Amino acid sequence: LGSAAGLLVVSLLVLLWAKTRPGFDPYGWLVWGRQTVAGNLNTNAAPSWKPLPYLFTAPYGLFGHYQLWLWMVTSLAISLAGAVFAARIAYRLTAADADHRYAAYCAAAFAAAAYYGISTYWHYMLSAQSDPMIVTLVLAAIDCHLSRRYRWAFVLGALAALGRPEVWLFLGAYSIWAWLRVPSMRWLIVAGLVVVALLWFGIPALTSRSPFVAASNALGSGRRLRSDRVFGTIGRFLDLNTAVLEVIALVSVGIAIVRRDRVTLALAAGVCAWVIVEIAFALHGWPGLGRYMYEPAGVLVAIAGVGIGRLLIDPPRISRVAGWAGIALVAVFVLALVPPALSRARNEHHDIVVQRTRTAQIGKLTATISRLGGASR
Repeated sequence: LGSAAGLLVVSLLVLLWAKTRPGFDPYGWLVWGRQTVAGNLNTNAAPSWKPLPYLFTAPYGLFGHYQLWLWMVTSLAISLAGAVFAARIAYRLTAADADHRYAAYCAAAFAAAAYYGISTYWHYMLSAQSDPMIVTLVLAAIDCHLSRRYRWAFVLGALAALGRPEVWLFLGAYSIWAWLRVPSMRWLIVAGLVVVALLWFGIPALTSRSPFVAASNALGSGRRLRSDRVFGTIGRFLDLNTAVLEVIALVSVGIAIVRRDRVTLALAAGVCAWVIVEIAFALHGWPGLGRYMYEPAGVLVAIAGVGIGRLLIDPPRISRVAGWAGIALVAVFVLALVPPALSRARNEHHDIVVQRTRTAQIGKLTATISRLGGASR
């Protein structure tokens, strides 16, 4: 509880410093919350229906103008927490013995730092989007599974499934596994899948023109790929992480093959599966945006962290020269990440400046509405 409270305080301080406001979609989610309190929820118009943010914005709607800040702090706090779970996964999968614990710590630190370097990630965190939140839920679900906390892994996966339909494939596969391996979870699995279905399709059925309004609205996106949808989607995914980090992840997968590390290989397969699902969505006509693939990008960060840890552990077991070569390779990788990291930091800073200008404009609009006699909240 202390860590959660501290994270909330840090999130509030970051938001006060950044002086940003929600993007287009989050304002729509806030409207849904207000409408729910007023008893006239309408999910026909943009943004496309998503149950996950509604779980927060609906009760937050009871707090009037504080609703915006409650949502922004909640969204940022959950998003920031993803680095912790990326680090925990990298630490665990490094599988370091007592003499090499430092390598696991290096792997965890690398994964945590790289998590915050995903392209445009800070823009979406500071504009209160749900995509970084879903990354945290996915990473937390993986961490809970590795810790043998299977019920929590399912619950977190179900919450992630309320934010992105791509998660459905993985939640379904995990449900089958848990049904067979953990019979005591069967009631939870049934209840969770029913809740996911009801929230995705039941609420729109009552408040819009169709239970499938989210899919219909997504088909009309102006940001969808109009040609070369397969390689275009792959390109959008590859742009999320730097080429250097992706090379490290490939090295990590290679080491996992040699070591027969099935967990790391399963995570890599999951990354590929998510991108394939996104390609299928793009071919159907849905947008296939880069931020819809933040989740596999976050998992890739954890895989790269494992690679860093293994490069510090495995080569010394071959020879002293190999050990020094492993350390040198890690140093080269880290140094190679510095220029793109600085470039992305400058881009994010520029974006914050733009966001602050937008916040000032929103403030002027609020004052204008108040002077004209409308509700300023």
